[in-house]
Amino acid sequence: MTAVNSLTVPDATFDDRLREILRSRVEFIELIGDDLVSAGGKRTRPLIVFLAAQALGLKASDPRWKDVIDLAACVELLHSASLLHDDLIDDSDTRRGHQTAFKRFGNVVSVMSGDFMLARLLMLLSQMPGSAELTHAFGETASVICEGEVLQFQVASYADYSLENYWTVIHGKTAALVELAASSPALLLQVPEGQRAALATFGQEYGMAFQIQDDLLDLMGDEAKLGKPVGSDVREGKATFPLLALMDTPDGAEVRDILERHANQAGDVGRVRELAGRHDITARTRTEIRRRAQNAIQALETLPAGPARDALASLAQKELERHH
Repeated sequence: MTAVNSLTVPDATFDDRLREILRSRVEFIELIGDDLVSAGGKRTRPLIVFLAAQALGLKASDPRWKDVIDLAACVELLHSASLLHDDLIDDSDTRRGHQTAFKRFGNVVSVMSGDFMLARLLMLLSQMPGSAELTHAFGETASVICEGEVLQFQVASYADYSLENYWTVIHGKTAALVELAASSPALLLQVPEGQRAALATFGQEYGMAFQIQDDLLDLMGDEAKLGKPVGSDVREGKATFPLLALMDTPDGAEVRDILERHANQAGDVGRVRELAGRHDITARTRTEIRRRAQNAIQALETLPAGPARDALASLAQKELERHH
């Protein structure tokens, strides 16, 4: 583990542990596991696990730290399993610049490898202190993720656009797993309920801010900075926060029509972007992002002051400035 400003964060040692957990006698499963580890990424969720544990007073020198490492691995495995399934559902060709598993190995191998990751995380949870509470929390989160993904398709199919549905969808898609990453160390370390609840609120609000920012960038972002085309949510009929705000303007009927036809006419995405600029939807959306980020930071005040708490707060603060 690497110490940064006296904090321990995921590094190559964490990756080695993740690779060890994913060992399999079946070559295709092991190759997908190796791809997961070598692809890297920001490791934001494992980082949150590490920071939350340290915010609760645990140090990397404590014998219990090995359980924190495995808990972070469990969160990453749940995330990775959901991505394997998402890529197949979305028929995605690439992820993080690499060919997706189902394109490389086929549907069965990809789905079963995701299930293998879920099985491995259950094995790890069974060996941890507080295993019953942790297993329940992971199971509940997995259920919420599934419900959020399916509800997103249902809303697009029925054109049942509402903020209530949107909050439910993005909580399932993103915030639930961030909430788990933040609060599960409290279950592992068996700290007072008030501290667990504070970390859960932080994770939920930060996760919501993160997804709203992603949705804003999908509509109004710079394609060169994003590295991908904008407007995918419009083309998929997904009513995100900026699109819902735009539908609540005098031009809302036109936007709804474009969304319902999945922007299948030339110029549709450009027209929505033009209308969003006219009604200053970026400012309205950033107001909501700021509110969520501030809620996340305020929730942390229950915890002892220190570098780990500050690092968690900075994650939420960065959502106000993120452009990709």
